Amino acid sequence: MTSLTGFSPRGPVRAWGKLPEELSARVPVEQRGPGLDRDAVRLLVSRGTEVSHHTFPELPRLLRAGDVLVVNTSVTLAAAVDGRIGHARVVVHFSTRGDDGRWAVELRDPDGRGTTRARAGAPAGTEVRLPGGVRLVLEEPLSARGDRLWWARLRGGDVPALLREHGRPIRYSYTERDQPLSAYQTVFALPSADGAGSAEMPSAARPFTARLVAELVSRGVQFAPVSLHTGVASAESHEPPYPERFSVPEASARLIEAARAGQGRVLAVGTTAVRAVESAAGADGSVRAREGWTDLVVTPERGVRVVDGLLTGFHEPEASHLLMLEAVAGRAAVDRGYEEAVRRRYLWHEFGDVHLLLP
Repeated sequence: MTSLTGFSPRGPVRAWGKLPEELSARVPVEQRGPGLDRDAVRLLVSRGTEVSHHTFPELPRLLRAGDVLVVNTSVTLAAAVDGRIGHARVVVHFSTRGDDGRWAVELRDPDGRGTTRARAGAPAGTEVRLPGGVRLVLEEPLSARGDRLWWARLRGGDVPALLREHGRPIRYSYTERDQPLSAYQTVFALPSADGAGSAEMPSAARPFTARLVAELVSRGVQFAPVSLHTGVASAESHEPPYPERFSVPEASARLIEAARAGQGRVLAVGTTAVRAVESAAGADGSVRAREGWTDLVVTPERGVRVVDGLLTGFHEPEASHLLMLEAVAGRAAVDRGYEEAVRRRYLWHEFGDVHLLLP
């Protein structure tokens, strides 16, 4: 695993300042008007500090034959389940499936508005009563860095069945209402045999439709599927990412290597795709098939070895993801793009607009 040494949980102060609340995307774009599909979002393109404005269906003409899009196939889980500790109501966010069958979980307090707020940690041995008569027992903190996430074991049932029957997608306070799980699945999502998946949607891929994928393929753009199962976000504490399971298949590694050897560009769809493919890269940038756990944090100091560009959503000023964007495109390009995004009223978060950073 790659060391976390040098990670700064909060990046430098951003020139574009605090995100205006009204720029949070509150519902999926297809619910904002009749006849809209997922691709009806705006696309800001940064080439260095040069910025241009587009709609997402224009993406095929912005790419070229030989480019490879690295996409995350992780399925989004209905990861939030109501429970009780004694008489107190809690919400359990199932984050990550461990190799031993345990799950990393976060306990949250319901806030009365359909969302949740951070909850003080509970001691080892705490038992959470869940629907269907099953129990969740907290065993040990996931990391010595804090006790927000715990390894826990389910008794009297299995997690995939529990989530299918009683779970719902994790929802944050900036959204307007609950959405069906289908609203959080991307066109690339493939269920895994062991029930693992992402606690939160790999949202950069959300605007892709089958029609758009077909057009990209017809123009000679290729897709390299990888998987990285994302855990719950850490917006309260701005922690570095916890280890997450990833896989880069042999066929995808070959596609990426062929692009690097030729005239194609390797463009990651989402920060999760960057994390997966960079975790499979050697010091010289060569990519080989690999799977396991990664705690890689991509920062400007570490840099990127494989990806040439990145398609991603818009991240809040304090988000650690911005360090990855700087590693790909440089601080000046990121700041310039975000200043324009705020000025032109682009929308943020998983149902918002998207940003393409090209070399």
